[in-house]
Amino acid sequence: MSRIAKKIIPIPAGVEVSIAGNLVKVKGAKGSSELQLHSAVGIKQEDGNLVIVPDLAQTKGNYALAGTMRSLVNNMIIGVSAGFEKKLLLVGVGYRAQAQGSALNLSLGFSHPVVHQMPAGVTCETPSQTEIIIRGVDKQAVGEVAAKVRAYRPPEPYKGKGVRYADEVVSLKEVKKK
Repeated sequence: MSRIAKKIIPIPAGVEVSIAGNLVKVKGAKGSSELQLHSAVGIKQEDGNLVIVPDLAQTKGNYALAGTMRSLVNNMIIGVSAGFEKKLLLVGVGYRAQAQGSALNLSLGFSHPVVHQMPAGVTCETPSQTEIIIRGVDKQAVGEVAAKVRAYRPPEPYKGKGVRYADEVVSLKEVKKK
């Protein structure tokens, strides 16, 4: 049995939740989001909380689905109230980043500049030339954009140069000896 599915989802102040069948719409200060729940789970709103209910008439895997749907709805509520962000660092001589509108211009040691277009709902800012902060309402979209930016030049194992997450630890290899 899923322990995650049994946890209730508290609705913070300033967040509106509307349920129509299996469609959940959430509005908050940062934006809005919606999710179509799986047909094997239901959702109930009671006393300012949301409860995910698996359909017990079907298979045993419905508790796992209920846990997944509970996490997705919880992430939606956190996203519209507080938002999500990922911080990236550029390590290397000459590596620079600059946010221009909905695009991120990167200079990563290639012969050409790399321009990454931000999808709808995701913004980026560069407090300094070697820091990138990616923000948005959708946790999955923010993580995907951060992974794509990191993939342009992942940290290499000998000097640690490249694009890395702020909390990432890069273990360096020892140089080959004679």
